[in-house]
Amino acid sequence: MNLCIDQGNSRTKVALFKADRKLVKTFIYKTFHSSDIERLFSLYPIENSIISSVANVEPAVINALNRLSKRFVLFDHNTPIPIANCYDTPHTLGQDRLAAAVGGASLCPKENLLIIDAGSAITYDFVSEQGEYLGGNIAPGIKMRLTVLRQMTKRLPQVEVEENQLLPLFGRNTQDAIAAGVIRGIAYEVKGYMRTLTERVEHFKTFLTGGQAPYIMNNVKGDIRNEKHLVLIGLNEILLFNKA
Repeated sequence: MNLCIDQGNSRTKVALFKADRKLVKTFIYKTFHSSDIERLFSLYPIENSIISSVANVEPAVINALNRLSKRFVLFDHNTPIPIANCYDTPHTLGQDRLAAAVGGASLCPKENLLIIDAGSAITYDFVSEQGEYLGGNIAPGIKMRLTVLRQMTKRLPQVEVEENQLLPLFGRNTQDAIAAGVIRGIAYEVKGYMRTLTERVEHFKTFLTGGQAPYIMNNVKGDIRNEKHLVLIGLNEILLFNKA
């Protein structure tokens, strides 16, 4: 099996893949330590591993993965990948964004791709049908927008939103006005990117991933593929590419 680890800002997502690329099992950790690595290797026949992180990985975690794996990849901007990275500053590009791009390209090869990752921030990335990562944009995520509205104003309250919450077009109270303003604003943002791409390329496919993806899916109508584990799929492809 292949062990793929994606350390984000608020949690660590882990997946196990078989040699035929089949996703076997996933886990989510609020905190992730070398003891968790030891336990995973004791429970499953893991041979190879890869880890990607938006922050610094604990040395003990790296040591455990390096010691227990036949092949271990610490994913960074120097790691060979199966698509061309055309970003001007590859060392500043989030590895989760690049892994999602690889994941999308593996699922829909030779297609133009818009990849939207809705997490703490929302990223919009583009991969060409020639297999080139051509860059993307970063915007505040749902919770970030809600929190900033509270922090940067004197009277607006902190608002929480639910996945299946029915939102009005225009709120008739402050809670609904904030919830609808944030969620609908993001939905219109997504539609705007899709509309602009329609004007610029003949065809493209849209992937949506990330913990906040359900909020967007419920408010955007269109041809969007919700792939919950896109980053982990991409990490597995990168691991296979380096193994080969």
